[in-house]
Amino acid sequence: MYERHVGYVASGDVRAALADMVRENIPAVFEGVRVPGKGAVEGFEIRSVRAEGDRRIGETVYRTPDGPIGLRSIWELRDGEWKAAGLENFPPQE
Repeated sequence: MYERHVGYVASGDVRAALADMVRENIPAVFEGVRVPGKGAVEGFEIRSVRAEGDRRIGETVYRTPDGPIGLRSIWELRDGEWKAAGLENFPPQE
């Protein structure tokens, strides 16, 4: 599921990427977070997918023309489906 979501982000499929997110958290989840622009991803590397309590955390570094973006997404189980409920940046060299 997380790999599919990263593929949506990398390909610029904003609609599909947003469909994987908790609707009521949009647009607040993007405040203060740097994300790749539509069509701006030259490549990516999934660094980590892990469980932390009842949440799941995915970390990916996206390569863009403006430099790498480390993006962490926090996933929660909502009505039987995993949805991204939060985003934050992390240093890409971590």
